[in-house]
Amino acid sequence: MAATQRESNQAPVRADNTVADWPLKFVRHNFGAHCFDTIGCRITYAGFTHGVDSEDAVSPPLSSYRGTREQILSAGHIARKNFPPPVRVAWRSKDGVAHEQEIDIAALFPDQLIVHRVPREDIREGVSITDPDIVLEVEDRTITVYMRAFIPTKELQVPGNRYSGHRAELVRVWDRTY
Repeated sequence: MAATQRESNQAPVRADNTVADWPLKFVRHNFGAHCFDTIGCRITYAGFTHGVDSEDAVSPPLSSYRGTREQILSAGHIARKNFPPPVRVAWRSKDGVAHEQEIDIAALFPDQLIVHRVPREDIREGVSITDPDIVLEVEDRTITVYMRAFIPTKELQVPGNRYSGHRAELVRVWDRTY
């Protein structure tokens, strides 16, 4: 009964957070998945499969792409309600060893908190914070899960650039090597 009472006294999680709703929580998220240095990499989440079409298709290394990991990793499937069943990942590492794993995204975000690096006092007030991105990366034998949240800031991040009033860093949440 105490837990139920505690839950009923908490403010409901909203989809349009502002800094006044601290700590920042999310009820929906965007999702993206990327494979690097793998063979036959397939990632299935919320009914959609990311990755290659063939079990023999090779995913090139990250270094073969233009840009940094921060620039390349993105989430294109938007407004996924928290939380679909676990992500299913099947791939072969570059040495040819087969792997299959399930990653429970809900377990990585048990309190549905937005993971970011912006101090509360630096966040612009009265501006909604949108759904964060959750990005899963498979690189050879390692699976990494990141979050990226668009956090409006009080100060411009690039002086003189009026479009830089935010931060949206890619933050590593979890990783495991198999």
